[in-house]
Amino acid sequence: MIIKYWSVFTTGLQNTFVYRWNFLLRSLFAIVPLAGSVFIWRALFESRGADIRGYDFGQIVYYFMVVLLVDNLVTPTDDEWQIAAEIREGQINNFLSKPVDHLAYRASLFLSARLLYTAVTIAPVIGVFAWFHEFIVLPRDPLTWPLFAVSLMMAAALQFLIAYALAMLAFWILEISTIVFILYSFEYYLSGRLFPLDVMPDWLRNVLKFLPFTYELYFPVAILLEKVRGVELWGGLLVQAAWVVAAFAGARLMWRAGLRRYESVGG
Repeated sequence: MIIKYWSVFTTGLQNTFVYRWNFLLRSLFAIVPLAGSVFIWRALFESRGADIRGYDFGQIVYYFMVVLLVDNLVTPTDDEWQIAAEIREGQINNFLSKPVDHLAYRASLFLSARLLYTAVTIAPVIGVFAWFHEFIVLPRDPLTWPLFAVSLMMAAALQFLIAYALAMLAFWILEISTIVFILYSFEYYLSGRLFPLDVMPDWLRNVLKFLPFTYELYFPVAILLEKVRGVELWGGLLVQAAWVVAAFAGARLMWRAGLRRYESVGG
């Protein structure tokens, strides 16, 4: 079984390598929002003072630098559209007659794409870190690094499983773009891409702690910046793990329910 999915992984690397320049350009243009965020927050700090909800200007810049890094490492690249196309066009017929688990197959392709995407885009990311090197503050506690790695892997799993579950809607509707757009609009604002969740009102932060969006991006970033500690840190890891398990169960459930109404068109 390991050899089977390793073959899928290596095949995915070869296929993804065809689009390496697309990945590189996407990474380069991802720096544009970072530059915009720096300009906006600089203006905010100049008008509001040296501290906003526990952040100074250097910490905010470093926060968005880490967001850029984590986003490159864990965020799926069009996986939901590819899976939905497989269902809509009947390509999953191949998996129904072979001893291949579709979720494991897609997970192998996701990992290969993330590995190659990271390899191709790491140079621009390193360039950003070098440019803003004066704002980098490494964790003081050595335990922060392994906890960050664990949270990062769970964030990747959570994002992939949510994308996979969304793609399963193609069993019921032909076009999933509207639903994907709506969900990702919430994710963009509530996962920490646009601003640190620390700056939100306390009551809203307490609500977000129980939603999956926080753990898709913000939480691993907050761990590396040591913004969460002690009980909040360990509790957050438990909630993140619970959401990964829930997303896995939901993806499995939607796959089985979808197959019961699948009409095997195309292929």
